[in-house]
Amino acid sequence: PDGRPSEPATHLSGIMRVIGLMSGTSADGVDAVLAQFSGRAATPRWTLLRSVSRPYPPDLRRRMLAIAQGEAAPAGVLLDLAEAITEQQAKAAECCDPDRSASLVGCHGQTIWHRPPECDATGRTRRGSSWQMLQGPLLAQMLQRAVIHDFRAADLALGGQGAPLVPMADAALLGGVEGWRALLNLGGIANITLIPPSAGPDRQRQVLGWDCGPANSLLDLAMEAFTDGRQHCDRDGGMAALGQVMDEPLTNWLREPYFLRRGPKSTGRELFGRADLERRLKELQPGRLEDQMATLTAFTAAVVAQDLQHLSSLDLPLPVEMVVAGGGRRNTTLMRELQSRCLGLRVRPSDDLNLPCESREALVFALLAWWHHRNHPGNAPSITGAERSCVLGIRADPA
Repeated sequence: PDGRPSEPATHLSGIMRVIGLMSGTSADGVDAVLAQFSGRAATPRWTLLRSVSRPYPPDLRRRMLAIAQGEAAPAGVLLDLAEAITEQQAKAAECCDPDRSASLVGCHGQTIWHRPPECDATGRTRRGSSWQMLQGPLLAQMLQRAVIHDFRAADLALGGQGAPLVPMADAALLGGVEGWRALLNLGGIANITLIPPSAGPDRQRQVLGWDCGPANSLLDLAMEAFTDGRQHCDRDGGMAALGQVMDEPLTNWLREPYFLRRGPKSTGRELFGRADLERRLKELQPGRLEDQMATLTAFTAAVVAQDLQHLSSLDLPLPVEMVVAGGGRRNTTLMRELQSRCLGLRVRPSDDLNLPCESREALVFALLAWWHHRNHPGNAPSITGAERSCVLGIRADPA
């Protein structure tokens, strides 16, 4: 960026600068981007101008994770927490756009609970719901700019999963190649996008995507348990690299109902949180801590590989490449497991495509906000199971 503030809203033949704010299931902080969009909504021209990451204060993160794991709290505590989260989002936005050149903000908020649609014992479908904690009007007032937030609600109201919301944006941002392209995000949860090829008979196929299963959520919780809270992640996969994968429990885990389901499907800490980790660690006893971490790391890669193997049931070939983004991209042991288990795929980081791995989801929510401004749908029935495509998000303007 040249550092000169741009005019607000649309200018210079439709160019718009947008801030994207994202805090994922790992709840380690807020990723912010300043991006510029122009052109057709479906195939935008875009530039990533600036990106920053601000970690949450440790006490705030602890409180968020406790409530996200189901800890009861009085209404006043929840209200204070929502305000504190909103303040952190505002600080990230201000750091990312000190010149106040953006005219719009897209903010995901912090997921506290995600409940996908499900069928009960009588066969009736229970609608889904999802809570991304944020005070949208307060954020708009603090930043003195319009904020688009609550992106999942419309898809859920239409019977969809409300997640993942990144696939259509992935396809618009990265486009296709000569074969199917996969984009894997390794945040707290691993989710995958499948983009049809740019040419050939499959070019008219729909974009696909779903949540594969746990990624950093179980790994981070395990490191906290193994180190009595001194470490919050397995940096570079160092502990896992010292261990041996325990094949028998890993094979059994892959037979669990969630991993045998086909998309649309979505998940979060509600299924893959502390209680789930404790169950898995019991099954790994009396293995060394290094072996337990190696097995949990291989688990994430094996879940992704199994999902790709199931593509044949959709009459789809394996992708020609898998682009990896998210914080898990920095885990070299996990990346090595992905490459060895996803045979026949070229696995490479999103950084190779000028998309920093930590910025991808924040950029997606900047695009979703721009799409809201352009009245362009951001979801797809093929991905979430919603009745139809729709414009995502709710707009909050400064008072």
